[in-house]
Amino acid sequence: MKTCLDCLPCFVRQILDAGRLISEDPAVHEEILRESLQDLANENWNNTPPVIAQRLHKKLKTKTGINDLYRDQKKAHNELALHLLPKLRADVSTSDDPLTSAAHFAIAGNIIDLGAKNGLSENEVLSAVEHASEEPLEGDLDAFRTAVENAESILYLGDNAGEIVFDRLLIEQLGPERVTLAVRGAPILNDALEEDARLAGLHDLVPIIGNGNDVPGTDLEQCNDKFRALFNSADLVISKGQGNFETLNENPRQIFFLFKVKCPMVANASGQPLGTHVLMEKAKQ
Repeated sequence: MKTCLDCLPCFVRQILDAGRLISEDPAVHEEILRESLQDLANENWNNTPPVIAQRLHKKLKTKTGINDLYRDQKKAHNELALHLLPKLRADVSTSDDPLTSAAHFAIAGNIIDLGAKNGLSENEVLSAVEHASEEPLEGDLDAFRTAVENAESILYLGDNAGEIVFDRLLIEQLGPERVTLAVRGAPILNDALEEDARLAGLHDLVPIIGNGNDVPGTDLEQCNDKFRALFNSADLVISKGQGNFETLNENPRQIFFLFKVKCPMVANASGQPLGTHVLMEKAKQ
């Protein structure tokens, strides 16, 4: 998915949000924003939005020396999700269809996306989880179930901290012995790292690999050889979140994308309205 003009205000908002985390001084915010606007004007807008976001945030890291600006927010979201996990697991286990129930919760967790919206409240997360089972899933659940049943190896692409705790519910239903979980290789926004996956207890269930870079998505050109080998060889790839969709929606292999549509551009690319909970199969080309 290429960057379009309507993506640009989102980049500006992200950088301004980041600047306000760094300092309370409006002069600092202005300096950061002016430099980022110049960088944005010189970018190749044929790149995907996550690649451009990576470059803007990387320069901010270099300028400030702060490697993981969203560490506190990630910690809070992980703790909130872990608090909810026992009840949600009980709900899944007593469901008539545990796989679908777990998918509902995993997609509801995709609301925890500070790239799409900073200042997410605890009540917004709680409401999303409470009403998860009421949200229709747009996609072919039968095709997803069949793909899961037939796969001997599954690569699960994680997205955000906090959300990754809800992913555990789905991974438990997939058959963890077949699953490898991939996370970001370095901090970017509130995207999940290996430490977040470990906090969710996923290291006790599945192998965890970093993809080797800090794109808030999956840019295969920047991923390490181990990740690319698994991506190419896995019987099934399950991709969580908008950033992974934006970077992989034109990839020729079969992928199941699970995410909440939070952006008009992603709505256009996916063909689904804002707010939709998506379980979308992209067939092999």
